[in-house]
Amino acid sequence: MFSAWQHAETSTTSRSIDEMQIDELMTLVNRTVPNVDFVYLNLTTSVKNSTATIMDYKSTYCIGDTITVRVEMYNYLGERKTYGGDFLRARIFSPNLGAGASGDIKDFNNGTYNVYFTLFWEGEMKISIYLMHPSEGVSVLWRSRNHGYKYIIYNGKFLNQSQEVPTECGFSLDTKKEECEYVDKRYGESFYCIKPPGVACEAFILLQSRNRPYTYLSNDQKTLFTSKKALTKCQIGMSPPFPSGYFLKNQWFPIYCDLSTYDPFNHIQSCLAQKMIYLMGDSTIRQWIEYIPKVIKTLKFFNNHGHGWHRTYLAYDLTNNIQIQWKKHGHPFVTQSLFGVKDHAYITNEIDQLGGGANTIVVIGVGQHFRPFPFKLFMRRVLNIRKAIEKLFLRSPDTKVIIKSENTRELNPDVERFSDFHGYIQYLLVKEIFRGLNVGVIDAWDMTTAYGSYHVHPPEIVIKNQINLFLSLIC
Repeated sequence: MFSAWQHAETSTTSRSIDEMQIDELMTLVNRTVPNVDFVYLNLTTSVKNSTATIMDYKSTYCIGDTITVRVEMYNYLGERKTYGGDFLRARIFSPNLGAGASGDIKDFNNGTYNVYFTLFWEGEMKISIYLMHPSEGVSVLWRSRNHGYKYIIYNGKFLNQSQEVPTECGFSLDTKKEECEYVDKRYGESFYCIKPPGVACEAFILLQSRNRPYTYLSNDQKTLFTSKKALTKCQIGMSPPFPSGYFLKNQWFPIYCDLSTYDPFNHIQSCLAQKMIYLMGDSTIRQWIEYIPKVIKTLKFFNNHGHGWHRTYLAYDLTNNIQIQWKKHGHPFVTQSLFGVKDHAYITNEIDQLGGGANTIVVIGVGQHFRPFPFKLFMRRVLNIRKAIEKLFLRSPDTKVIIKSENTRELNPDVERFSDFHGYIQYLLVKEIFRGLNVGVIDAWDMTTAYGSYHVHPPEIVIKNQINLFLSLIC
């Protein structure tokens, strides 16, 4: 093996001094770079919720003046950030003049920043403060950067007589093969190549690098660096926080996923084409099958001659091959009107009868009819539903399952039976029981609360937004 370890200026003592200096510098940087854990997306810095305020605003400024902009950082839940470390890029610029200058950023390490801009030229100018990475992303990048050397791979070539022999090179090689070590005698810098059999280390002639398809980041950590600051498309498997979104101009905008780029409702017909949709639960999910035919005009109800409003609903669109069914859940079903018991079935049994498949969608909504009964009955029912879904996924993992939480309802004088307190505890239980299962969630509790609905059957605008989010999850 070719090496050149010994040199007067690279003694053990001098190398130890170098290592001490490196350790001191690493300590200095570690104090500067935030050391925060990435828990989940909504606790990270949100551009949309953060604010920037000119602190010394005047109608006119003079050349040489300083403008101070105070930046206050908030997360996606609207909570104030309590630590700093966000990676910002700040500048003032005048496009017509071809002028620009950087801003000096001071981090107060409490979620607050001052950005100082010196006015070097005359004329109108714009201010840009760009969040490159949230502090959580900065921390992740710093830790991953220091994990190792696997981001880049070096391909070396040795000359064996007239033939070029390829091999792998780098600063740290994960190999048990013999290595060639190339050391700068004066400063002790080292580089290595795997020694080709029968070829001398001195025959090293060519080298090139390429990016290795390797990552030190988890899939969750990667979402910190998406172009929309990790606000990805709404999809099955996401666990909504609370609050999970807000209404604006009667449209629901989730804060944990992206619904802003397009309105899924405008594509409802193509989205549902070839789908078999099974709505299982109470009358709040029946509202969906009553509303959708108002939008898809080719969707028609089939008269199955059932008894009362609690009969099974069937709707077909033969043009687009769409089937939608609503069926009430099994006991307890609370209503003063008589309903047929021959079509009775628990949701678990209904799920067990499904073959599933990529075009099969199950939407489950239970809660309101369980409020007057002990919580254990509700817990057992939801746990059994989870078991049935798990079995469905075993035989058909591409089946899509959506859980719709229950709505808020009237300020009922019969609070002992139907208070929203009971509904709220059930809402929390549903979130806990389905945690970790690859299902979609329609947080109807959050939506009806945000809308200010005090009716167990909220207005159509709420139903439309529930279905809009549903479409985003499945298409």
